[in-house]
Amino acid sequence: MIEVVSQQRCIECGLCVKVCPTNVFDRTETGLPVIARQEDCQTCFICEVYCPADALYVSPFADMEQKVTEEELIAVEIIGSWRETVGWGRGRTRLAEIDETPFIDRILPRRS
Repeated sequence: MIEVVSQQRCIECGLCVKVCPTNVFDRTETGLPVIARQEDCQTCFICEVYCPADALYVSPFADMEQKVTEEELIAVEIIGSWRETVGWGRGRTRLAEIDETPFIDRILPRRS
């Protein structure tokens, strides 16, 4: 469930608002997204992955609110971490590049 929108990191691009399939966010007059309908969050992580500023935190707990602060998430380097984990963003290793699942060679194109 979406838990945090970092006011310090957010660049007010609105991508999280646009990609959210359940319309969880509203935008303030300044363009900053706010969590308006948290209970509608499907924990799909799309907003966190699309956020170019790593300004969002989606908790993996889909059915319960997790009370966390931005400061706590920064201290443990977890805010925006899903985007890095899956390899979105320039200079990051894509998850598929390091996947060692035995069947992965059946679905990935052959390397020359």
